[in-house]
Amino acid sequence: MKVKLRYIIFPILAILLAFNTTSFFIDVPASFPKPVYNLTVDAFTASKIQLGRVLFYDPILSKNNTISCASCHSSFNAFAHTDHALSHGIFDSIGKRNAPALFNLAWQTNFMWDGAINHIDMQALAPISDKKEMAESLENVIKKLNSSPIYPKLFQKAYGDTTATSQKLLKAIALFQLSILSYRSKYDQVISKKDSFSIQEYNGYKLFKRHCNSCHAEPLFSNYQFTNNGLSINKSLNDFGKGAITKQARDSLLFKIPSLRNLSYTYPYMHDGRFNRLSEVINHYTNGIVQHKNLSEELKKPINLSANEKVDLISFLLTLNDKEFVKDTNYQFPKKILLPNEGTQ
Repeated sequence: MKVKLRYIIFPILAILLAFNTTSFFIDVPASFPKPVYNLTVDAFTASKIQLGRVLFYDPILSKNNTISCASCHSSFNAFAHTDHALSHGIFDSIGKRNAPALFNLAWQTNFMWDGAINHIDMQALAPISDKKEMAESLENVIKKLNSSPIYPKLFQKAYGDTTATSQKLLKAIALFQLSILSYRSKYDQVISKKDSFSIQEYNGYKLFKRHCNSCHAEPLFSNYQFTNNGLSINKSLNDFGKGAITKQARDSLLFKIPSLRNLSYTYPYMHDGRFNRLSEVINHYTNGIVQHKNLSEELKKPINLSANEKVDLISFLLTLNDKEFVKDTNYQFPKKILLPNEGTQ
């Protein structure tokens, strides 16, 4: 018995995505710790991941169908953006934070710079409903999806039911985001004994372990906690981070510690995108720390680095770039949707 297939043009994306429920798998390296979220993928889960991939790139999620998740999270920039410091949204509005990179989310328990979301299934709700991002309601998104000539077929493929619901929508996007893994950098090759550091990179690695590893712990290069890292207050934004969520003074100016992986692709740096170069970031930690009351304990003692040591440290940080990740077509803009016709021949 042979299943007859046909290509369906996806008018909003203008191109098509290969929708294969059996080819997707998630390979977690042995050097990584156990993830918070289950990364086991069967064929049925794979179809949800691929649905989430289509949704991630589709501006149908925004009020006027102009902004998608990928508008601020480009796969070529490790799912961050580099063309502006603060995220841009619907009607040319400007947000108050730099769009964080989206990879290795399966090891994280809180999301957003301020930790406002504590489960991956709810993460997409924040940008969809934010007035400066997508400015849309889930109710309207679901209406658009159910009126689409294509999405009922994709939801049928993923859930066995043509009807889109908010729960299915958020779950599919979450599963796609959980599938986005970065683990193929030179550093990872060195750890698996397939490559070796140069002398300069090795010297930088020793400096990293001495000065940075407590917050940017290997192999994920973040402990994903929240900290005050001694930045001056951006008076144009007055963003107090986690403190604005909890209303607790101890949380004032606490922001999530980002991963140091893929730094060449994810600039500008910090929650407000204030630094464009790694040298500026390092200079902040060596001579730019503001002594806030709740400053991270690790930063209360000065970090002294010579000019050569700064170069060595940057050399090591560049080994965390994952070129294979940013080129991986499994994560990129969809190319075609392959769906079965009703019936067989």
